[in-house]
Amino acid sequence: MNAASDASLWQAGWYRFARRLESPNFGPRPAGAQVDLIVLHSISLPPGVYGGNHVQELFTNQLDWDADPYFGRIRGLAVSSHFYVRRDGELWQFVSCDDRAWHAGASSWRGRDNCNDDSIGIELEGLEGQPFEEAQYETLSSLCPVLAQHYPVAFIAGHEHIAPGRKQDPGSGFDWRALQGALAWPHTMFPESTMVR
Repeated sequence: MNAASDASLWQAGWYRFARRLESPNFGPRPAGAQVDLIVLHSISLPPGVYGGNHVQELFTNQLDWDADPYFGRIRGLAVSSHFYVRRDGELWQFVSCDDRAWHAGASSWRGRDNCNDDSIGIELEGLEGQPFEEAQYETLSSLCPVLAQHYPVAFIAGHEHIAPGRKQDPGSGFDWRALQGALAWPHTMFPESTMVR
């Protein structure tokens, strides 16, 4: 990709083809951070309920904590992700990829802790252990290469891989083999347990 076409896709870390909704939950990346990791997550609010705008409201601190009994369990949570892929494949962006989103929490990958510092977080509308939609894989398989052309992406992992025992998403319902096949990235970019050789 040449500089002109790259510039047409990105504006200060915002991807042209994502719906932009800015979250206040972000901060600067550490000096010298190499954005070389994509982290995949799953989210639905309440869990297993799809559609609506609760995820967007959570990421923008607009969620009505009293709207559902489950929300009381996460009351006051301040989180964000760079991207959110809905069941129909629609792509949203909440934080510039040049900035640090709050998606990974306590985490470690490729010998480095605090994965928020140098990763891009992508939330998939779904529930851990349940299958995802073809439209979501299509969006991922187009977004990930664009990210890798703009940032030095060398790894892609699930939240479950960077925070084992604490997180289980995106879970067993996520088809890593399908994503690897669609991206045609080297198996060394993926977690060991998901590799297809």
